Parts: sequence; structure tokens; C-alpha cells
Amino acid sequence: MESIFLPDPEFQSDPTEYLPHRNPFLFIDRVTSRDPGISATGVKCVTNEPGGFPQVFLLEAMAQLGGIAAAAQKEEGGFLASIDHAEFFRKVRAGDRINVTVRIIKSFGRLFLMEGEACVESEQVATARLTLGVGKV
Repeated sequence: MESIFLPDPEFQSDPTEYLPHRNPFLFIDRVTSRDPGISATGVKCVTNEPGGFPQVFLLEAMAQLGGIAAAAQKEEGGFLASIDHAEFFRKVRAGDRINVTVRIIKSFGRLFLMEGEACVESEQVATARLTLGVGKV
């Protein structure tokens, strides 16, 4: 089966090039790689966030990065359809640099099943299996 996704010659490291989210609702600081339709990696640097950095924000970071990985073109839009499974291994602290990775497992039309992982240095802090709907809403 031939993929409709091609290498991204116009790769942008700024997540706002792909997402409508802005601070304080943007949970990816920089996109470090994007293989459209397959995977993406990104970074979130945690500063002194009021109230800390809730673990649920790790899921949103994975979902945002997943939207960047799944979208065939910029500004395509999307939504988090389900969280099938999530595990948290430790809290994220001020000063942590979170490396987020998502990999698309399957796609069903506009729905994408993906696995996500968040790590601080080499320590895994969260994993999840998410389903995203991507495309014009």
C-alpha cells in the first residue's frame, strides 16, 4: 500500500506552525523531528509553572505532537478522541526537559491510533495510547 505522506521538505521546529494552540495551552516548545503519517518528536522545558506541571499535561503534549505527526498539511485541525491507556511513572519538576515521542500505529480515515512516550533524560515519566481525529473539523 502506498503512503499519501511524503517527506516534509518544509519542516518547521516551531509547533505554532502546525497547531492553533498558543500559551498557556501549548505544551510543546519545539518540534525536533516530523515524519508525516508516521511519527514526531518534540521538547517541552518545564519552568516554574504555577501549581507545577500536572501529569495530564503530558497527555496533552503527546496529543499535540500526535496532531503534528498525523496531519498531512499545516492547519489541518484535529481533536483528541480517546485516551486508551496512560501510565505515569513520576511527577515532572521545574527545570525538567521533557522529550516527547509519538508513533502512529494505525489510521482509519481521519482517526489515528498512536503511542506516546514522555521522558526526562533517559527516565520514562509517562506513556499513553491515544486516538486522534485529524482533518477539517
